[in-house]
Amino acid sequence: MQFSELGLSPKVLEAVEKAGFTTPTPIQTGAIPPALSRKDVLGLAQTGSGKTAAFVLPMLSLLETGRARARIPRTLILEPTRELAAQVQEAFERIGQAHKLTVALLIGGVSFDDQAAKIDRGADVVIATPGRLLDHFERGKLLLTGVEMLVIDEADRMLDMGFIPDIERIYKLLPFTRQTLFFSATMPPEIQRITNQFLHAPVRVEVSPHSSTVSTTEQRLVRAPSDAKLKREALRRLLNSQTNVKNAIVFANRKTTVGVLEASLKRHGFNASALHGDMDQRARLRTLDSFRAGEITFLIASDVAARGLDIPDVSHVFNFDVPIHAEDYVHRIGRTGRAGREGHAFMLVTSAEAKYVKAIEQLIRKTIAWEGSSTPSQDEAHSDVAERPRKRRGKSGAERQKPVVAKPREEKQAEDAKAPREERQPREARPPRQERQQPAPQTRRKEPVRDRRPSPSGDVPDSDGFHSGNMPAFLSRPVRSA
Repeated sequence: MQFSELGLSPKVLEAVEKAGFTTPTPIQTGAIPPALSRKDVLGLAQTGSGKTAAFVLPMLSLLETGRARARIPRTLILEPTRELAAQVQEAFERIGQAHKLTVALLIGGVSFDDQAAKIDRGADVVIATPGRLLDHFERGKLLLTGVEMLVIDEADRMLDMGFIPDIERIYKLLPFTRQTLFFSATMPPEIQRITNQFLHAPVRVEVSPHSSTVSTTEQRLVRAPSDAKLKREALRRLLNSQTNVKNAIVFANRKTTVGVLEASLKRHGFNASALHGDMDQRARLRTLDSFRAGEITFLIASDVAARGLDIPDVSHVFNFDVPIHAEDYVHRIGRTGRAGREGHAFMLVTSAEAKYVKAIEQLIRKTIAWEGSSTPSQDEAHSDVAERPRKRRGKSGAERQKPVVAKPREEKQAEDAKAPREERQPREARPPRQERQQPAPQTRRKEPVRDRRPSPSGDVPDSDGFHSGNMPAFLSRPVRSA
């Protein structure tokens, strides 16, 4: 099927030809005709499937008639990240040059007053993130009563980032007769719930199952220690082992990990830069432009920051962390191996992350090979324990039941060896050191109390306690001199 068979206007077909589009992708073939018929569309497709043009082209055709009014946009496109919103704006500028439409980009990190001034002049298309859109509405700078078409892009990522309450609030501010185009890569229960709430008899267009991975991408698992420092060393060894890296994206699960990896790789001489939510919009766009131009080799990012990046030629993807959600793995490695090119995807795996790997393999219905000759069952536990510092733990019940025999110190052993054999005593029999150093005080022996009372005869005892009056006669007699 050709673009001319989809029902697009001649002006849009001319713009498509100038842009170099030749054959529509499956998502474009399925979504454009019902969108032109003013029907709601539910599109399920992966990033890079061409779904941006699937709603930009019919929107250009429908906006050829009519005129925008001040503070009342005609169409609204919601994106989860600033980068995705900026890419949609670029698509409008590239394809809709002949239409001369006014496009307002409402995202964070850019002057609020400049955005409000553009809305005041009238905007045909508003491309926004949910938070910034509500900021303009609450300040009275924007009215949503004239929106004819609503596009919700990357709905599953909206769910992950916590934007569903904001989207439900925005939905209540729109007119009931508006048309909705809803795009998502996956359909978790919460997304299914809001599609039932937002869409009316939608045309479902499902291009490929979300569990599919590109066959041109080589996938490998790499064993890694649990210690954070040793794991960063393993990543550096992996990066150095790949000799054909043109450019690569290094994924981490947390924003803090992204910053640590950027500092670590730069310190060891790698041409790396980070992409995270704390950067202002100009810095983020400047980093992306440098990466596309080849000035940056390794782009370190989280799933939120890298979602929907339009980088067509990425040679490698390195997963520093195993994604908790198996669908995120498909999104990550989908950055490489595009358009029939050869791609390479590596993932560092610790022993605690093995359960997430099993979930990924079940999702993609494929077993991912391990890098190296040995299998994880042989080395995984040993390497993890050997590289991890041991922690002192309490004794088990069996160990507590065993008698504890104290070993003599080396100095005491030497003293015992010098002492005579008869003086040696086993250590258990010796008194404690404290008792030897502090001997018990000696008590003074009490002398017997002598009876100094007079005898019945009136004699007083002498010094020996005898009464002279009671002495025998032979003792009391005086001694004769010889």
